[in-house]
Amino acid sequence: MKPTLLILAAGLGSRYGGVKQMDKIGPSGESIIDYSVFDAIRAGFGKVVFVVNPKIIDDFKSIYEPRLKGKIETSYVLQEIENIPEGIKFNPERVKPWGTAHAVLVAKDEINEPFAVINADDFYGKEAYETIADFLVEQSNKTGAFAMVGYKLKNTLSDFGSVSRGVCEIENKLLTDVVERTSIVRKDGGIVFEDNGKEVSISNNAIVSMNFWGFTPDFFEQTEKDFKAFIVENASQLKAEFYIPYVVNNLIQNKEVTVEVLTSDAKWFGITYQEDKAITIQEVSKLVDMGIYPKSLWG
Repeated sequence: MKPTLLILAAGLGSRYGGVKQMDKIGPSGESIIDYSVFDAIRAGFGKVVFVVNPKIIDDFKSIYEPRLKGKIETSYVLQEIENIPEGIKFNPERVKPWGTAHAVLVAKDEINEPFAVINADDFYGKEAYETIADFLVEQSNKTGAFAMVGYKLKNTLSDFGSVSRGVCEIENKLLTDVVERTSIVRKDGGIVFEDNGKEVSISNNAIVSMNFWGFTPDFFEQTEKDFKAFIVENASQLKAEFYIPYVVNNLIQNKEVTVEVLTSDAKWFGITYQEDKAITIQEVSKLVDMGIYPKSLWG
């Protein structure tokens, strides 16, 4: 059974100032999503599921449906604020989606096989897809065996502002804890993050999650249970988010799963801020010149 790629593309790019998921960064107008799907196809994935915001679904499908038709099976699901358990009322002023784990949860009816989860605006590289595809193929008909592609923190920062990363603790190549750290920036030759208003130093080589996960379908069951608890507590909040690391940590602490960390020395690039776009275009151009990607992915 071929694994599925789940692409989280519902964000509206508040820091970026536009819909970065569809921004052109390749020599023939390709987006980062195009390169992700291209890498997934050649790594052996059989289907791609997009989680999309209702505001961009029509534009999104008009771009990717023609490009991907006949190349890989595709499906689209909407991440809507209203998609919460019955009987719970949320703050009517809320506009922000409920977070990455909620985005995964809304796709549960579309996925019945081992699957990988990625962000739409992160460029992970060809080898990462091959590595996680091999892992997922081995998990067919299994439960509780997950994976994460980890990157060195120093290779994942933007030069133009702070970022959030899941900082990992690892023992014998297995994830033991992952904590979402926010406002991570370079400072005075090192790296710091913000914790309750205070700056805390962190190692350049700390392994972090870039939201590239490998799961078996039983992940949905735990996610649904945790989201019900989360939404009861946070329905009135304007910005509280339900993150994938929260669910993963619960499963690890309860010893219900193992999460293998597949580390990478690759330098991440993506478009968190508008200023990141020029660098991303330059990095993709280098990969095209090296022959890793054709000048035109789809034609």
